Amino acid sequence: MSSTSTPTRERGLARFAQRTAGATEKWFPDAYVFALLGVVVVVVAALVNGSTPKTVVGVFGDGFWDLTAFTLQMAMVVLTGYVVATSAPVARIIERIARVPSSASGAVAFVALMSCTVSLLNWGLSLVFSGLLARAIARRTDLRADYRALGAAAYMGLGAVWALGLSSSAAQLMATPESIPPELLEITGVLDFSTTILTWQSLTMAAVLIVLTVGVAWASAPKGEAIRTAEDMDVDLTDDIEQVPPRSRPGEWLEYSPILPAIVGLIVLGWLVLQFSTLPVLTVLSNLNGYLMVFLVLGMVLHGTPRAFLTAASRAVPATAGVLVQFPLYAGMAAVLTRATGSNGSTVSEHLANLFSDLGGSGGFAVVIAIYTALLGLLVPSGGGKWLVESPYVMQSATDVHMNLGWTVQIYNAAEALPNLVNPFFMLPLLAVLGLRARDLVGFTFLQFLFHLPVVLLLLWLLGMTFDFVAPVQP
Repeated sequence: MSSTSTPTRERGLARFAQRTAGATEKWFPDAYVFALLGVVVVVVAALVNGSTPKTVVGVFGDGFWDLTAFTLQMAMVVLTGYVVATSAPVARIIERIARVPSSASGAVAFVALMSCTVSLLNWGLSLVFSGLLARAIARRTDLRADYRALGAAAYMGLGAVWALGLSSSAAQLMATPESIPPELLEITGVLDFSTTILTWQSLTMAAVLIVLTVGVAWASAPKGEAIRTAEDMDVDLTDDIEQVPPRSRPGEWLEYSPILPAIVGLIVLGWLVLQFSTLPVLTVLSNLNGYLMVFLVLGMVLHGTPRAFLTAASRAVPATAGVLVQFPLYAGMAAVLTRATGSNGSTVSEHLANLFSDLGGSGGFAVVIAIYTALLGLLVPSGGGKWLVESPYVMQSATDVHMNLGWTVQIYNAAEALPNLVNPFFMLPLLAVLGLRARDLVGFTFLQFLFHLPVVLLLLWLLGMTFDFVAPVQP
């Protein structure tokens, strides 16, 4: 049965969300266009502030490659997550856990739970792992679940809690001294995970949002005649592991041997044991380079041979393109905001800091910053890269109003995930796995957004009041 002939039974918010998704897909340009527009807006703001054209273009060019290392690190989050999720051992795990749900609604809720849980470890892994799990459940002949709802549930990790987990780009940046721009380092110092994602307030927020996400996924799963299966939507659910071409010459034998990956894996395991035995646990967890190295080598070990690993890595590269071409623009924008002084000696960043200090001085700082971050994220999907632009003036205003700096990072992180439920930019890798279009999922994710927005704002406000202000400590 084709998708065009199957009647849909959604009413109210679900129908409205489907129409909104169609309009978004039709009229929204690529996210890179928004990043380019951001450059134009920032440059114009600097010129209006009194900076000379010579100063603006000089600062932009000088700052364009300031964050090359961090750009590569975020691209590696995507790549390492992909190669781990597509390995044969993980594929077998997915097939096993796909047998756990016993009902259609329970299957949708289960995928949402797994997506959120895995995203706390690695958001790139969450997208691919959850997409493959949705496909595995959809292949079950004893269970008829809505494939659109399964796909939307697979996206919930990136739409709910990813930025509260270990692969949070903002938290990782603030915990890595060499990655923090000098202007920001002067304001905040280094903030390790004990002040951001591992506070009891952040863990509480993550738990509440996961429960909310799973509950909404379960309640909104279509039932009866409204269900549209993968077969109804003409989606091929064959998930054969791509076979590596056979060895063609003697010189390739090491490429097809598990010996070298096993040796490198043991070396990294020894390094990891050494780190945990000689350094505080939080210091090890906050080491972004170590985190990425472990995931990269884990992917190689799971694929078994260098050739299989390289094949998987080459398939993952296209998913990193958005990070690679957008983050340098964010670096240039951040440089203009923080370094291009105007006629009065102040930068645009300083003016924005004063504005947010005034708006948030009465205790509404967390709500003001969260709404601003979410609105900007609708236009500039960044996977956390937007923090590079916002952090100097946001953290300065947090200091001015005596808001805890670690919690300010989490304000950004919680709000940063919200736009992903509306803007489908980061769905692209998942959609490729599912064989669906954005409009098939956004109706369900928009419904999640309607529930998440008030809960996130309320939690940020209430939990923010439990913190004391701590002056930044320079490294």
